[in-house]
Amino acid sequence: MPDTLPPPEPVKIGIVSISDRASGGVYEDKGLPALNDWLGRALHNPIAFEPRLIPDDQATISATLIELADAGCSLVLTTGGTGPALRDVTPEATLAVADKEMPGFGEQMRQISLRFVPTAILSRQVAVIRGQCLIINLPGQPKAIAETLEGLPDTPGIFAAVPYCIDLLKGPYLETRAAVCKAFRPKTAVRHVRPD
Repeated sequence: MPDTLPPPEPVKIGIVSISDRASGGVYEDKGLPALNDWLGRALHNPIAFEPRLIPDDQATISATLIELADAGCSLVLTTGGTGPALRDVTPEATLAVADKEMPGFGEQMRQISLRFVPTAILSRQVAVIRGQCLIINLPGQPKAIAETLEGLPDTPGIFAAVPYCIDLLKGPYLETRAAVCKAFRPKTAVRHVRPD
């Protein structure tokens, strides 16, 4: 008789698109749909999304991140506002609410993006922990979001490390679909393997 796996744990995830023009209705936001789609394909877990579309305003960004982390989001992904332009203040707003900085995420995202464009060195994405929430700044373009989360054939994407990070923060056990992104955990931290 086959073992019966427990159902995947539910997870609350904040997704935040940061853009003056999209939040002002000048053009359609593509960040939130891209994040929603990718996470829905990548995780077995039932997801309660907390979406926000906000302008490039440092105080608003910080307040939104605090709200989502304090409301029980285990993970918050932002998109937009990480370049050198005068209105790009997402990294500053993120660092302002941090208990800990996680520099490896930004370093790896830039490594992946550099495979495609030399201007990747202009990106300033950061990742931090606030309480029991992991907050990661992603690139602004849907294609770049998927590339940095999933990785490339010879370069791991950042999401492979996210489930174990959330384990260490005592959050829900995230189970990824290996066809999209295979989570990496030390053998002692693997509870079970769910077939895709």
